Amino acid sequence: MVSAVTNGTAAGAAPVAYDDAVRRYEPVLGLEVHIELGTASKMFCSCPTAFGAEPNTQVCPVCLALPGALPVANAKAVESAIRLGLALDCSIASWCRFARKNYFYPDMPKNYQISQYDEPLCSDGALDVEVDTPGGPRVFRVEIERVHMEEDTGKSTHVGGATGRIHGASHSNVDYNRAGIPLLEIVTKPIPGAGELAPQVARADVAELRALARSLGISDVRMEEGSLRCDVNVSINAGGAGEWGTRTETKNVNSLRSVERAVRSEIERQAGVLDAGGRIVQETRHFQENTGTSVSGRSKEEAQDYRYFPDPDLVPVAPGAEWVEELRVGLPELPAARRARVRAEWSLTDEELRDLVNADAIEPVEATVAAGAAPDDARKWWLNELSRRAAESETELAALAITPEQVARVCALVSSGELTNKLARQVVDGVLAGEGSPDEVVEARGLKVVSDDSALGGVVDQVIADNPDVVEKIRGGKTAAAGKLVGDVMKATRGQADAARARELILERIG
Repeated sequence: MVSAVTNGTAAGAAPVAYDDAVRRYEPVLGLEVHIELGTASKMFCSCPTAFGAEPNTQVCPVCLALPGALPVANAKAVESAIRLGLALDCSIASWCRFARKNYFYPDMPKNYQISQYDEPLCSDGALDVEVDTPGGPRVFRVEIERVHMEEDTGKSTHVGGATGRIHGASHSNVDYNRAGIPLLEIVTKPIPGAGELAPQVARADVAELRALARSLGISDVRMEEGSLRCDVNVSINAGGAGEWGTRTETKNVNSLRSVERAVRSEIERQAGVLDAGGRIVQETRHFQENTGTSVSGRSKEEAQDYRYFPDPDLVPVAPGAEWVEELRVGLPELPAARRARVRAEWSLTDEELRDLVNADAIEPVEATVAAGAAPDDARKWWLNELSRRAAESETELAALAITPEQVARVCALVSSGELTNKLARQVVDGVLAGEGSPDEVVEARGLKVVSDDSALGGVVDQVIADNPDVVEKIRGGKTAAAGKLVGDVMKATRGQADAARARELILERIG
């Protein structure tokens, strides 16, 4: 008889329904969030960092690790790390060093990564995150163990396989443009007590870190481009067991939705393994977007020896107390404070504020209001029309090819009566398509509202002549029937007629 338990895990164990899993097991989270800094040059050389350049065109002897090339730390990256640490209420080290983390991987030209080991620049911080519950918002405090500096690796592309991974591929290409780009790694302490809200807490933490980095201006944090990535650590234990279970690490999760799904699916999977009599293996896993589940990567049951040692080519980093204090004083308004302020200024309900936060729309809405739009108008356009277009194009709201100033101009054209909402949507389409500013799109497409009597008069007369039965109803006192004639005028003018003036002219003509 073949045992159902193989290599310490339950072979083929079915996942447990989520509600059942969190009822019987306590999940514990740990997150490692990597943020690529938006510096003009790399961490240890002067190579540019622009995304999307031709492969291997943004490299030099330093980031390719050619013999004799010596690294020099990027001062702007150090400053960005300190500013993030201060925003997270971390202690800033007065002296720390870079270390070499030794391991082999094809996309790492040195065969070691310059990182920080036991001497991080920032440590012992905290971040409060808010999660919606049926009983109202609930705040969780996520404690930050460390924020340290390191360099990114290159990017491997595996060709010829069905999954895009190295297994089954015929060959691999390596692009070293990304190798050496400055990275900050934010490592949380274990987060117990989230219970059934664990997936939402994980998502909220990554979302808040993204908002924080964006408000500080240290990164564009575009997850679709890989400038923000998250490694999700999950373990579960039987309630009241007194000790945590074995954790797994799901690597490089690159969207907020996927962070939430990765936590949920791993809790379900681990519960299934334990229910089947198996044990959890400490390993890395890879999240599959198409299935919402993860697959095993490599085992980490035995501690990997990275043979850390101080990098002999780099001097220590020793930020002075006066400089750190200057950076602290210069911090901008942080996301939590901004949310509280706009809620009060715009008289928002909990639901309205939540919609803004979930759509990542506070910043563009505020910028649109600053450009002259009314808060309600700005919210309407960003939350409705533009959020829909962002979803259709699978991009972030802030990445749309329209500026807050342009949205404010559209709002002004609608408020003045020069555009209807329908025409304004066409103007937005034109701006997004690269046809120019709102005024240029209006001019090129001929979209202005027709409101002068001379232009409308002929259309109104024709509509009246075409609908004698409706005219008789109006003459009989049923003025609501004029809506049908107004609709015909709008149709005849392709939506460009001033509907209110058209109605006035219809009633005047009919008498």
